[in-house]
Amino acid sequence: MLKPAFQKDEALLADIAQATQMPDALHIWWLGQSGFLVQYGGRHLLFDPYLSDSLSRKYAATDKPHVRISERVIDPAQLRGIDVVTSSHNHTDHLDAETLLPLLTANADLQFVIPEANRNFVADRLGIDPAWPLGMIAGQEATVGDFTIYGVPAAHNERERDERGFDKFMGFVVRIGRFSIYHSGDTLWYDGMVDTLRPFAVDVAFLPINGNKPERRVAGNLNPDEAARLGREIGAKLVVPHHYDLFAFNTADPADFVQACEYYGTPHRVMQLGERITLPVVRQDPGRG
Repeated sequence: MLKPAFQKDEALLADIAQATQMPDALHIWWLGQSGFLVQYGGRHLLFDPYLSDSLSRKYAATDKPHVRISERVIDPAQLRGIDVVTSSHNHTDHLDAETLLPLLTANADLQFVIPEANRNFVADRLGIDPAWPLGMIAGQEATVGDFTIYGVPAAHNERERDERGFDKFMGFVVRIGRFSIYHSGDTLWYDGMVDTLRPFAVDVAFLPINGNKPERRVAGNLNPDEAARLGREIGAKLVVPHHYDLFAFNTADPADFVQACEYYGTPHRVMQLGERITLPVVRQDPGRG
């Protein structure tokens, strides 16, 4: 039996609409795997959505079946009002045509943010104009509407680069309002990672926890302990785990992440599928500082 979503379909859409009545707060929904919807001031950014069964069908008759273990929370064609979508790298659970093409159709003004190194691959997979996506490189800053986006390297399993030295695997730090949000993409811990991220004063960090087990025959990620330690080391005010509870062969127990966070003193929250968390703006006392 599939793990049920906290809320899905029409209930999820109603919750997204209701949150717009609180524009001076950051609203976050986990959409499964590494997909998160972020809303602030009525603007919406969607990190790395995977909202189809394309991989389950692709690998059904192989020795590595991608058996889904949780419900899909929403048909991507129903998500409207999306301003920005990211794809951190070219693996299908982060660059899925069956998710992205309906999103593009439903959101004519959507901006698509990708690693610059992946531009031609992305265009080929989606059948789009190669010039259209916003390509990012490590250390670059770009403004898309109300969002300021920074490119951060990722190592999955290595920091793989193209012939120009541009990273094929990336994370993104996004600033909107007073909030700084880090989405890791898929990554292991690499040299310089903490020094790169700490200056962003991250409010919310989305970090993978499924680990790096060679017997799975797929590129790996941080494990629960590493995610908890990394969140503490970069000073994140909240760490939310991702990349688990989608495929049976490549998952982790979030309870292990909670235990590690409690050990390291890392602020954390494990989200349910389709659940919203709301973070109010903490305003500075004008008499301080």
